[in-house]
Amino acid sequence: MSSAPGAPPPGTRERLPRRRRRDRRRRREIVLLRRVEVDSPVHRLWAGTKLLAVVAVSVTVSEDPTWVVAGVLAVALFGVARLARIPSGALPRLPGWVWIGLVVLAGFSLASGGKPYVELAGARLGLGGLDLYALILVVSVELLAAGALVGWTTALGDVGPAVATLGRPLRVLRLPVEEWAVAVALCVRSLPLLVGEVRVLVAARRLRPRAPHRSLSKLAEDGLEVLATALSVAVRRAAEMGEAITARGGVGGVTSRTDGPRRRDAVALVIVVIVCAGAWLLPV
Repeated sequence: MSSAPGAPPPGTRERLPRRRRRDRRRRREIVLLRRVEVDSPVHRLWAGTKLLAVVAVSVTVSEDPTWVVAGVLAVALFGVARLARIPSGALPRLPGWVWIGLVVLAGFSLASGGKPYVELAGARLGLGGLDLYALILVVSVELLAAGALVGWTTALGDVGPAVATLGRPLRVLRLPVEEWAVAVALCVRSLPLLVGEVRVLVAARRLRPRAPHRSLSKLAEDGLEVLATALSVAVRRAAEMGEAITARGGVGGVTSRTDGPRRRDAVALVIVVIVCAGAWLLPV
């Protein structure tokens, strides 16, 4: 029996919701440590300068976690993001359960009470716990945003040499700076690979048919199976990475670049110091 003109082919209606779910899932995927390929003053800075800026921001908000400091740093981070020409599409789309968890935690914080107090519908509510929760949440988002700006504006291969250069003065104390730099570089490069492999494993599990009712032992067996698969994939990836590093001259090649700071990096660090000091000195 032929379908009416303009009507979708048979079976299309069943496939459309699945396609919409897949497209929605892709939009919600969180992309980590992927450089945004645009030309900007922030992209041209040395990787070590950005790492020092992140350390300065972390120390500032950790030593003096107030709303004034958080507000100043939020404005500064927004300005850096605009200067780096980061598009809105680079921002991660968090799943719904994250927002639900944040709302639930906010409810618990509101129930804890504390100064200041407000009158609402005849009830006296303490907003101290909610205020502290909101401040911690804002500071956490700022620290994550600072790290994300480094990932959006820096190539992964530049992190290891920058760490080795910044840690060069520690060699006087006979500390293994080179080994630390290699470890940091490999961890940074391996994180996107790890996320990609986990997504492949999750997609493979979704393709397998599911029983309508699974016992607790079956769930434990499935968990062990996923764990064994993840370990085998990790061993295979580690072997491939080791062969690639050996072919490129060993671990010394990971931190062998000679790029260093320039005059614009000194200017950027001065601006970072001024912003952090200004956030400290402003009255609360």
